[in-house]
Amino acid sequence: MSQAAPSFIDVRTIVPRERHPVIFGRFHALQPGETFDLVNDHDPRPLYYQMQAQNPDSFTWTYLESGPEIWRVRIGKTAATAARPASDGNCCSGGSCG
Repeated sequence: MSQAAPSFIDVRTIVPRERHPVIFGRFHALQPGETFDLVNDHDPRPLYYQMQAQNPDSFTWTYLESGPEIWRVRIGKTAATAARPASDGNCCSGGSCG
């Protein structure tokens, strides 16, 4: 499935404790083959590790821009995701999350 222009989430405008739930909500709303771009002011590597733990082999992660001021990552859903239960991604307790 092809997408003309991926949607995006600029998490720089979201309160840190709400970032992961918003990102996981968007991820779980994707259909297999769809993507969205994540825009952040730091490397969202902790988010990658959380996604890998909760959704192994069911997402794609491609850096489009790697700092130093802006990081952009394209996150996609693979067909393997369809069989997995949804998670809200709420790992944060007041910290600055991906």
